[in-house]
Amino acid sequence: MSAQPFLNVSGITVRFGGLVAVNALSFQVERGTIHALIGPNGAGKSTTFNCISRYYQPSDGRIRLEGEDVTHFPPTRMAGMGVARTFQNLELFGDLSVYENVLLGCHSHSANTLGRLLRRPSGEVRDLVDSLIERVGLTHDRNTRAKELDFGHQKLLEIARALALKPKLLLLDEPAAGLRNRDIEKLDHLLTELARRDGITVLLVEHVMQLVMSISNRITVMSFGQKIAEGTPKEISEDPTVIEAYLGKGAARA
Repeated sequence: MSAQPFLNVSGITVRFGGLVAVNALSFQVERGTIHALIGPNGAGKSTTFNCISRYYQPSDGRIRLEGEDVTHFPPTRMAGMGVARTFQNLELFGDLSVYENVLLGCHSHSANTLGRLLRRPSGEVRDLVDSLIERVGLTHDRNTRAKELDFGHQKLLEIARALALKPKLLLLDEPAAGLRNRDIEKLDHLLTELARRDGITVLLVEHVMQLVMSISNRITVMSFGQKIAEGTPKEISEDPTVIEAYLGKGAARA
């Protein structure tokens, strides 16, 4: 492990009026690893994601990326630093094709306007887009409009578009939701390869324990906005607090 964590979330608290959605949460993510954030619905996981990607401003605490304090950075600057994310609720352009959706993901590192990028992408950009579409298994749907894909394939499209940003940190909010078992196996392979071969750091929120336990290097467990446990998949699966609060109540599902 490096002396300095790649991502350091330190004591963040998020309040919505009188509701404390996240309470003094701290965890660290090491470079090139897969770190899962799990817990029951309403535990504060997506709120934490929104803080890291800078869509929400924490009331207290600090977020550091590669040692730099990014707590008050705008989302566009985070994208420029190599942070990409997917959403629990899909954020695709439904009337655009699979190819066009991924192409738009290249905008952050392209000198062209969006219109020009769509009309006249360079050969290098086209090759990147095609390689990402192939990587997530959507080659046969290249020209299909996003809204015509089933939900599981839309999730894969979102991942491809996020990868088009050439991220250092990939935030995935329930990427396995809606996927069939064989697609979950493909996702398992893809995410493992992204971390091991490409060196991309992956932080994911996920309820599919089959995937979480298979690919995660480390897991942070949340309940009612607080961290209740952290450790390796084996440690988490045997932790009585986690079993009582989450795993033992049928939340682990495939």
